[in-house]
Amino acid sequence: MAEAIDKLAGGKGHPPQTAHGDHHDDHHDHEEIKTFGFWLFLISDVILFGVLFATYIVLRFNTAGGPTGAELLEMPGIIISTFILLTSSFTSGIALLAMNRGDKKGLITWLIITALLGASFIYLEVNEFIHLVHEGANIGTSAYWSAFFTLVGTHGLHVSLGIVWMTALIIQLVRRGITPVTKRKVNIISLYWHFLDVVWIFVFTIVYLMGVM
Repeated sequence: MAEAIDKLAGGKGHPPQTAHGDHHDDHHDHEEIKTFGFWLFLISDVILFGVLFATYIVLRFNTAGGPTGAELLEMPGIIISTFILLTSSFTSGIALLAMNRGDKKGLITWLIITALLGASFIYLEVNEFIHLVHEGANIGTSAYWSAFFTLVGTHGLHVSLGIVWMTALIIQLVRRGITPVTKRKVNIISLYWHFLDVVWIFVFTIVYLMGVM
């Protein structure tokens, strides 16, 4: 009788455990699908920027007799912008380390610093665009400036998207703390931010350094 009761109790206990395990597996699979989706997005961005860089290189000498990059681009401000963005990549890495230590406060603090640095970069870039327009260079001035504004502006748009994304994640971390879901999101935004920094290094080298030569 005792064996029958134990067997019956064990039989009743197994389905909930199996259901819980299935739920955990489903959740894990769902997170992996989202991560895979982000990688697809990143690959599409690589293709997008590859096309924009190729277009810029082809059109970089087509100024239609108008102002050239060497005449209007101001390198001191660009160097400051580059330093700010690369520093933000460093701070995003520190945020990742804080998350791995389980330091919620440190994670949020470094993400806020990263977002503020990104906002400073965008502020300087907008000022640069305003300066160029006042000097007579806009997206319709020539093929060169069309390629310039499209490439640099697309990168700036991605940085702005990253700032909005990071801000939403900070709010979620304040409310929910460090969970498997927020960990995945922090890993993804950090990878996205590093990707934008790599793209900017190419922009700085090909567009600005080559542009003033």
